Amino acid sequence: MAEIVRVARRELAAFFGSPVAYIFIGTFLAVSLFVFFWVDAFFARNIADARPLFEWMPILLIFLCAALTMRMWSEERRAGTLENLLTLPVATPKLVLGKFLAALGLVAVALGLTLPLPITVSLLGPLDWGPVLGAYLAALLLAAAYVAVGLFVSARTDNPIVALIGATLISAAFYVIGSPALTSLVGHSGGEFLRLLGTGARFESITRGVIDVRDLYYYLSLTGTFLALNIYGLERLRWAEPGANPRHHRRWTLVTGLAVANLIAANLWIQGITGARADLTEGRIYSLSEATQTYLSQLQEPLLIRGYFSAQTHPLLAPLVPQLRDLLEEYQVAGGDRVRVEILDPQQSPELEREAGEQYGIRPVAFQTASKYQAAVVNSYFDILVKYGDQYETLGFQDLIEVKVRGEMDLDVRLRHPEYDITRTIRKVLQGYQGGGDLFANLSKPLRLKAFVSAPDRLPDPLPGLRSDLESLLAELKSKSNGRFDFEIQDPAAGDGTLAKTIREQYGFEPLVVSLLNPTPFYFYLVLEDGARRVPVPLPESLDRADLNRSIESAIKRFAPGVLRTVALYAPTPAPDFGMGGGMSDDYGLLRQTLQDSFSLRETDLSSGQVPQDADLLLVIKPESLDEKQRFAIDQFLMQGGTLILAASSFDIDLGGGAISARKIDTGLNDWLAHHGLTLEPRLVLDPHNTPFPIPVQRNLGGFLVREIQTLAYPYFPDIRGEGLAEDSPITAGLGQITLNWSSPITLDATKNAKRRVTLLLQSSKDAWTSDSENMQPDFEAHGALGFPKGEDRGRKLLAVAIEGRFESAFAGRPSPLLTKDEAEAKSKPESKPESESDSAGQTQKQPVVSGVIDSSPESARLILIGSSSFLGNTAISLANEATQSRYLKPLELIQNAIDWSLEDPGLLSLRSQGQFGRLLDPIGRETRLFWETLNYLLALGGLLLVYALHRHARARRARYHAAILGQGGQ
Repeated sequence: MAEIVRVARRELAAFFGSPVAYIFIGTFLAVSLFVFFWVDAFFARNIADARPLFEWMPILLIFLCAALTMRMWSEERRAGTLENLLTLPVATPKLVLGKFLAALGLVAVALGLTLPLPITVSLLGPLDWGPVLGAYLAALLLAAAYVAVGLFVSARTDNPIVALIGATLISAAFYVIGSPALTSLVGHSGGEFLRLLGTGARFESITRGVIDVRDLYYYLSLTGTFLALNIYGLERLRWAEPGANPRHHRRWTLVTGLAVANLIAANLWIQGITGARADLTEGRIYSLSEATQTYLSQLQEPLLIRGYFSAQTHPLLAPLVPQLRDLLEEYQVAGGDRVRVEILDPQQSPELEREAGEQYGIRPVAFQTASKYQAAVVNSYFDILVKYGDQYETLGFQDLIEVKVRGEMDLDVRLRHPEYDITRTIRKVLQGYQGGGDLFANLSKPLRLKAFVSAPDRLPDPLPGLRSDLESLLAELKSKSNGRFDFEIQDPAAGDGTLAKTIREQYGFEPLVVSLLNPTPFYFYLVLEDGARRVPVPLPESLDRADLNRSIESAIKRFAPGVLRTVALYAPTPAPDFGMGGGMSDDYGLLRQTLQDSFSLRETDLSSGQVPQDADLLLVIKPESLDEKQRFAIDQFLMQGGTLILAASSFDIDLGGGAISARKIDTGLNDWLAHHGLTLEPRLVLDPHNTPFPIPVQRNLGGFLVREIQTLAYPYFPDIRGEGLAEDSPITAGLGQITLNWSSPITLDATKNAKRRVTLLLQSSKDAWTSDSENMQPDFEAHGALGFPKGEDRGRKLLAVAIEGRFESAFAGRPSPLLTKDEAEAKSKPESKPESESDSAGQTQKQPVVSGVIDSSPESARLILIGSSSFLGNTAISLANEATQSRYLKPLELIQNAIDWSLEDPGLLSLRSQGQFGRLLDPIGRETRLFWETLNYLLALGGLLLVYALHRHARARRARYHAAILGQGGQ
């Protein structure tokens, strides 16, 4: 080893003793910086990763390694010094390894000088260092292979230019073999084989942050093969010496051939080892998570995951197919016999294509492609089917990929986060199947239903019959439960009234009445308990046996993990679209679709005064002028221990006509929120730390007003990250960043919420202020770069809060608003007409409304208030997509996280925010961008000067050492 090191030091001294090393390093740094800041437009790309640094590395290293190695042996041959080297008492392998380490050391120095780039990225955004470390490792391995190729070619000629061209051609051939230009021509199996041979494809696999032993060995085998050929080529030069032994020659040939054959063949053997990999990414986004393992462990029936992928597809989609196939194989390994994975090409079989279209609605998509010779349209499949029992869901290419626009004709296409998408789909089919099966199969604890119901003679019609139905239903459920369900029916009015007092204190239950003119009190309350939780069962509005049964079953399902949850949504109804397309315009269509993908969605306008009885959670978006019945529905749902997510603002923002206008609105919930210690201020938050967005701006050009779209800093779009996100809450801990458009600040009454658990989810920066102006148009001439006057109330503004605990009803001590209409109808009826009698038209009178007020909630009640509603609209999300040139879905992730946390189903919380383009740079101005770019140029130059200074210092030290040996050190 000492001899190898001495050879390497000699070569490095020769490198740094001439301009070669500095030209090599300087060229490498200049090209890297140019590609990073100019070709890939790092700041315009707005993603906090170092991918632009390594994206061109395979091509860049081809030329630089060829240029570095072209003289290492050819110059020795041309100058006649090779014979001297070969006659030295140093074995040929040591000479080769010494030169190899010297060249690779020079590449390592060059790579080390690029470290300021990822450090800069980490200072400007949430950089994941896992892929960066993987990329540096991949660059070193790739450089080692290219250096070995260059040394081999250089040893075959005495002309450095020929060596340069030969090394470049061979290295480029290995790169092109696995490139999409060739793999797209041979289908999946052939393309996968070519990708296994290509240096670029292997490089991309490691730069994702996944260190696979198969990729590592590929580069080591390639390096070892060409080093062995290099050693063999140099040894053959000795054979021309007199007295050479032919048997020795054959032995060398045999050993080299066997070594090369084994190095290559081991790639085929090691390809079957799929588990030897390390995922360096933050959150291990390329490995099956614990959440996925949990859902797979719940499988009772075989789960089918089938990938429909066409051999001929869009060239940007083709490289993604192997990644999906590898991931699906991991699902099969993790699920064992319970998971079956199939990869099919429907276009190869008419039966498969017919089945995909008729049974599952999977049809090919027309992709427009262009090659060197022609433009064409390819009908291609890129879909995944997940089927469990009689439930199935499909994922199309739009559900699986994420696109980043880098230029008019330049797209960056990656898998969005396939594990989350597939696991979410598995959860939906699993919960849908279990929800339609045995009610009690998934209960972890036995349930007990407590019915607090008055005696039949005290119940108004038709409740005595409903009481009888209740008894029979509960008896049936108990007989089917195998001991997991029991019940008891008690009359709170019986005895000395102790029970009535107890349920009022524990549950907030007050007596019910059917009319203000008939105030005879009675009880009809149902509560499910498992020892740890209690869930009130709402009385169905129709007061019949079927709806009562559905109401009880829905409550039972809330105790069963793995059952599809129901979200009740109140949101503005889609309005007619008077544009060319007609139809309906739904600004919350994307939110609705996202909720439908993961939950059972139930739309409601709350006009009946009740939330749908099977709802597990109530989501209220953009309320405006809610009446008393709607407020009562919201209030009583919370009092029943439910979770309310409220996204509201004091302003309505309109972007119609290309201009921004705002008007103050009354949500109808101001007094109700104030009762619970919350105030939604009639103002909007402005923050200097904001996200630039495309904003319509008016300019005065010679008296003419010109309206144009400009990407500008807009203070009404606070950029929330870091300290603004609650790190201890699963709702926001993994979010990373979110922009909350046009948000109203929230004021929290600490006294009223002293006994509740309060989590400040979202806060603005400490430099934010508020304004009550309805003028949303920036005026840069009057107010500078921000476009709006700065307020005096500087400080952090609360934008979203979560509160858990016991709430007191705002309607406590008052009659139910649902009885007001009954009273009016009763006054208008003739006194002689019985209530049960039919009218002249033969129609039976409307069922009486049974209503009371639950005074207080259990401790499980949760209220989440978000001070913005527009951030969830299609318009705001499309603005974000346009600004980031990618799919910006952080608002939807926030709502999904809040729902999963509220429903105590945190499985997907850790997966949802790990999208490929989810890590955005901090919002910075043009001057700051120029500063960081210039600083990196200066650091590269400084690094080059530092290398030169270290070399001079080392040379001077060696000179003093040699002088001391000669006895001149003391002179």
